[in-house]
Amino acid sequence: MAARPKLLNDPVYGFIQVRHADFTAIFDHPWVQRLRRISQLGLSHLVYPGAVHNRFHHALGAMFLMQEALDSLREKGIVITEDEFRGACLAILLHDVGHGPFSHALEHSLVRGVHHEEVSTLIMTRLNEEMNGMLDTAIEIFNDHHPKGFLHDLVSSQLDMDRMDYLRRDSFFTGVSEGMISSERIIRMLNVHDGRLVVEEKGIYSIEKFIISRRLMYWQVYLHKTVLAAEWMMMGILDRARTLALRGEDVWTTPSLRPFLYDDLDRARFMADPEVLAAFCALDDNDVMCCIKAWQDHPDTVLSELCRRLTQRRLFKIELRDAPFDQGDIAERIDAAGRHFGLDTDDAACFVLHDRIDNRAYSTASHGIQMLYKDGSVRDVASASDHLNLSALSVPVERHFLAYPKELPPRPGAGITG
Repeated sequence: MAARPKLLNDPVYGFIQVRHADFTAIFDHPWVQRLRRISQLGLSHLVYPGAVHNRFHHALGAMFLMQEALDSLREKGIVITEDEFRGACLAILLHDVGHGPFSHALEHSLVRGVHHEEVSTLIMTRLNEEMNGMLDTAIEIFNDHHPKGFLHDLVSSQLDMDRMDYLRRDSFFTGVSEGMISSERIIRMLNVHDGRLVVEEKGIYSIEKFIISRRLMYWQVYLHKTVLAAEWMMMGILDRARTLALRGEDVWTTPSLRPFLYDDLDRARFMADPEVLAAFCALDDNDVMCCIKAWQDHPDTVLSELCRRLTQRRLFKIELRDAPFDQGDIAERIDAAGRHFGLDTDDAACFVLHDRIDNRAYSTASHGIQMLYKDGSVRDVASASDHLNLSALSVPVERHFLAYPKELPPRPGAGITG
């Protein structure tokens, strides 16, 4: 008797049917189950208490939207074979399998120069070897090597199922209503032109809403100033722990995290050494938080103080502005931190965080969102829109931040904080 498709209850979409019973082998693999222990929004729950959903939730939601999109395209006469249908669903299901602990927050803190998309490809390749080629088509689609380019567009583009799910899902769990989009209507408006994904012209207002929602969610959730402070503090904690470990000092870690502190791993080593990948796939949020709790009592003042502040939510004050902070601003804060904590300049610098962020809601580079008109012509949505100047949203908005402990004396000449 053939196995029946699974039916899952999702808080965003209701019941989701996993149509291919043999996908269970993928779901149940430890490297995929690990996504249940990787937070979707990093430390955003420190601002939005409901934001505790994980990457596994998101992967299932994106796969559901992929099924809906492929059904809609088939109804319009687009030829999609069963192998291509399965491949596209597996590609979107596994698109985030390469995320490390706390998702984007620690993407470059554990292994230098490795992006999660590269890790996802590597993991999919290893899974494919285990499963006798089950992911052949999925890997082709994921890497845009499949002749039907629209299938890759559904996985990774300016209008993909990844973005559509995370906007709706993150809006739902944070309670930030600006992220709600009309995913059902957008999916019904999808079509294919010259082998690439397009949107029929009557869907233009839903696309405008999609782009604006993405812009607002970045400022209100993904780049929220308090979330920035928390995530950069976490990065600072791991940098300090690694510095101590590489000096030969004793830093307790879980077995999974140990190689990422005691070995200076880079992209080349990661991509070439199967043991490093296996170690990465054993690592999740629990390892990092377990260590941070333990390091609250570490004899190193910098490490213990940063860990106590993060676990107790005593987060840094953060200033945001359009212009960069000059070296004098930064040096003054480091000097103030040194006096307050009784530390030398190098150690005091661990309490002063500074960098820049940018928010680009839409990119016209490569294959943007193309609108298909009844006469067969195609135009980029940025130029097609007559309601909003969407071309302005393709220009990155850059902000610079300076973060430091709240109890430091006010910075001379400090303006309004973000």
